[in-house]
Amino acid sequence: MTQSVRLEFLGTGTSQGVPVLGCKCTVCLSDDPKDNRLRSSVIVSINDMKIVIDTGPDFRYQMIRSGNIDADAVLFTHEHMDHIAGLDDIRAINFLQRKNMPLFGSKGVEESLKRVFHYAFATNPYPGAPIVQFNLIDEKPFEVHGIPVIPIRVKHGGMPVLGFRFGDLTYITDAKYIDEKEREKIRGSKVIVLNALRKKEHHSHLNLEQALEMMKDLNPERGYFTHISHLLGTHESVEAELPENIHLAYDGLIVES
Repeated sequence: MTQSVRLEFLGTGTSQGVPVLGCKCTVCLSDDPKDNRLRSSVIVSINDMKIVIDTGPDFRYQMIRSGNIDADAVLFTHEHMDHIAGLDDIRAINFLQRKNMPLFGSKGVEESLKRVFHYAFATNPYPGAPIVQFNLIDEKPFEVHGIPVIPIRVKHGGMPVLGFRFGDLTYITDAKYIDEKEREKIRGSKVIVLNALRKKEHHSHLNLEQALEMMKDLNPERGYFTHISHLLGTHESVEAELPENIHLAYDGLIVES
């Protein structure tokens, strides 16, 4: 029996967020709240479990804003700072739950977390440090508290990044290329989330045209774009250009499959 999956977008912006500090473009000056984008992160709810994907620098505020006060695990797509920098804020969740936080990520993620947050991985961490337990994953399926997860390996320029499929929902960010073997793991998803940085070509991210082509190939019932920069255009104007079943995600949006 397929489990119901609920995904909430905690953030849908690129590494600088939107508005960009000091920028006076139409998007950054927009008064539409859908044009305000924190760094990309989501929380996936299945049964009574909540799984966060990526803890960027806005993580604390994202959780407060969304009303989420706990999480059962954190999955990391890759080790760039806009996806890991908020890990220290796990401390508050540790305090509430009085247990450690399972983390799942690649070898590159593990190395980066242990370098940046070395105090959380010390043999005798100081009182108040995040209490975490790292679980190394690769392209093989794994489980988080009994919930099956299928990792999707994509390329972000030359960097390997993991997307994740939960039942009929697939979440991918920071992709430029997905080979056919990995696309086969995605096919059949009713809901697909994919990055679409801007309209102009980019060396390590899909632009809007490429993201639309990939959505057409993968053929979900519903598709959503995330990891959006101020260079894509206003939410309202870009949304009007998209096919009926494809949408721009925005912070706070909730989708279910």
